[in-house]
Parts: sequence; C-alpha cells; structure tokens
Amino acid sequence: MASPSAAARSGPPVAGPVKSRRNTELALVVGAVLIAVFGYVEVGANIDGKLPSGAVGYGAALGVLALLAHGVVRWKAAYADPLLLPIAILLNGIGLVVIYRLDRATPKSAAAPTQLLWSALGMALFIGVVILLRDHKILQRYAYIGALAALVLMVLPIFFPPVYGARIWIKAGPLSLQPGEFAKVLLAVFFAAYLAVHRDALALTGRRVWRFQFPRGRVLGPLLLIWAVSVGVLVLETDLGQSLLFFGLFVVMLYVATARTGWIAIGLILAASGVAVVGWLSPHVHSRVSDWLDPLGSIAAGQGANQIAQSLFAFAWGGVLGAGLGLGHSILIGFAAKSDFILATVGEELGLVGLVAVFLLYALLISRGFRTGVALKDPFGRLLAIGLAAIVGLQLFVVAGGVLDLIPLTGMTLPFIAQGGSSVVTNWIIVALLVRMSDVARRPLPEARP
Repeated sequence: MASPSAAARSGPPVAGPVKSRRNTELALVVGAVLIAVFGYVEVGANIDGKLPSGAVGYGAALGVLALLAHGVVRWKAAYADPLLLPIAILLNGIGLVVIYRLDRATPKSAAAPTQLLWSALGMALFIGVVILLRDHKILQRYAYIGALAALVLMVLPIFFPPVYGARIWIKAGPLSLQPGEFAKVLLAVFFAAYLAVHRDALALTGRRVWRFQFPRGRVLGPLLLIWAVSVGVLVLETDLGQSLLFFGLFVVMLYVATARTGWIAIGLILAASGVAVVGWLSPHVHSRVSDWLDPLGSIAAGQGANQIAQSLFAFAWGGVLGAGLGLGHSILIGFAAKSDFILATVGEELGLVGLVAVFLLYALLISRGFRTGVALKDPFGRLLAIGLAAIVGLQLFVVAGGVLDLIPLTGMTLPFIAQGGSSVVTNWIIVALLVRMSDVARRPLPEARP
C-alpha cells in the first residue's frame, strides 16, 4: 500500500479525457496576428490617409513566426495552456504597432524594424526552449551556477557609463544589452530551487507576534543578503526598478513557499527602509521621488512640463475611447516615449478602453502562470512557475505605477510592448518555460497497467 506522501506526490487521477486545446490556440494565434496587422494598417490610414507600404511584409513576418511557434507547441507540448502563446503574440504585436506609430513622429530614430528582429530572436528562443527542455526539473541542478551568473550580470553595468542617469546597460558600438533582464530569470530559478529545499525550515520555525509569524534570526540570513544586494544595485547603478523587482520577487516566492505573513511584513519594512535611505543619498532617485510627489511642480517653476506631467496629459487627452492610433501627441514626452512611457501612448490613442484591455491581457497571462504553478506537483516547478508569472506582474506594476504617478518612476520596460531587445527576448523565454511547465501540469496521467 502506498504511503500518503507518495499518493500526494503522484496527484489525483484525471477524471475523463484531457483535451489538448491546440485548435483553440491556433484560432487565438490567428486572431492575435490579425489584430496586430489591423493596428498597423490603422496607423498608416490615420497618418497618411492610405495603407502603409510595409503592411504585407509586417503581417507575413509576424504570422510566420506565430505559426512556427504554434506548430512547435503542438508538436512538443500538446497539453500546454492554450492562452499563453496567443497572449504573448498579441502583446508583442501591440508593442510593434505602437513603436511603429512613434517612429512616424521621430523618423530619424526608427526602432520598429529592430524591435521586430528582436521579437523574431525571442520567438526563436521560445521555440528552442520548448524543443530542448524536456523536463523543467533539470534547471534545479544548475540553480547555484545560475545565481552566480545572475550576480555577474547585475554587476557588469557598473563598469559602463550611465545612460539617462542609470547604469543598467552594456554598450559595445551599436549593440546594447540590459543584463538585468536575463538575471531576473536566473534568480527565479535559484529562488525556486533554494526555497523548495529549505521551505520547511523557513515555515516551521519562528516566533508568533500578534497575528504574524516571524522567523528566527538565523533564518533571516537569505532575506538580508538579498536585501543587501538589492540596495547595492540601487546605490551603484541608481536603478530603482531592478532593485524593487529582485527583492519583490524573492519576498513573493518566500511567502508562497512558507505561507507566513511575517515574511511579507519584514520584506516591506526592509524595502521601504532601503528606498528611503538611497532616495535621500542619491540625487537621481531623489529627483524621481520629487517628481512623483509633485508632478506639476516643474510647470509652476516655469520649466515646462516634465515627463510625468506630459504622461498625465496624454492619459487625460485619450479619454474613454482614445484619439485613435497615430492621432496622439505622446511623443512630447521625450526620450522615454518608446520605453516605459509607451503606456502613455496606449492610453492616449486607445483610451481607457484600450488601456484596460491591455491590463486584462497581462492579468490573464499572470493568472495562467499562477494556475500552472498551482497545478504542478513538484515544489520546484510550483515555485518557479509562480515566480516567473510574478516577474511579469511586478514589472507591470512598477512601470504602470510610475507612468500613472502612483509610485516613483523606475525606468523599467513594459513587458512585450516597450522598446528593448533584452526585455522582449527575456519575456519570450519566460513564456516558453511556462508553456513547458503547463504541458506537464495538464498532461493526463498514464493508465495503470495490470
């Protein structure tokens, strides 16, 4: 007779046949491509009064890449979640359309063709991960090597000159790379591996104070180390966004592993204290906090509208239904219009309706990642899937919160939509890992032989 623990690991038997839903995924993929092509056509029609000359090539390129990705999922991950790939394609397509629209306002700095090449590279890596990674548990073996590589990637930008006040880029001639984007995936793998092994020690020890369960002092070591690394990155690179992302990721995964609210309380206290100290010492971070507290202060001082003020004006001008693709003025925001402030273009030209639709796409992508994690039986896979989905959620929160003036501006890129090769490639890798793990979670158990 099998032990209760063995029965829990094997999971309950699947009732009835499990459908692969690949035809549903195909229909959604085709719909996502058509929506992106329609947006591209609308930009040309609103600006020039005719169809853009590159509409056929753009639609063909995006369609071929999307169908190749779907074909590989149908071949290698037949039971994967049918919503992950179509949502990623639609968000990526929306990003290409909005970047192309902003290129029309800045003809000397066209970024849409380059972004399409990076998107193609990201989808190629998606295909490679789905084909080559047969079992996600293999990643657990290389967790500490990945953590070391992540630390190296986080430190490298310190030796390069700052870009717009932050040291987050590695530049070699025309090529630029943001290594922190790759570090976040490696850190998620390490956190999942570490917490899968030590979760009992973190959850079952500690002292209860009022309604919170606080861990013992010697167990706080990993959290304090991650907090110190996050503050160090913020001090040396003046990068508020990555610090919040790394530290927030660890606290979220720690809470999922232990179900102890004490970790959330400690994490919030450490994060707030680190940001407060660095915000007081670093002029770059201090200026962002000042703009957050008084976004219209530059206008009152006679210096004109700053980026936050221009962003708020763009959202206000868009109203409920938006001005229409190609008919807004969000390019007045300046140099960051195609990166984190690209959300202002979405709000101005697609309105509140389009903005909510984009947020719902992100929410659906994150929730399907969480659902995949809940369905997985192994602790490492469960934590990794939830951690990868949390990366997208945290990045969306810090970007949207900064652009909407809910939190200080962080300078991070909006997943899949904003300009940035490192970001789009990394997010396609995240979707590939979620697709592979969702295939394991949804795949029916083999029938028992007599």
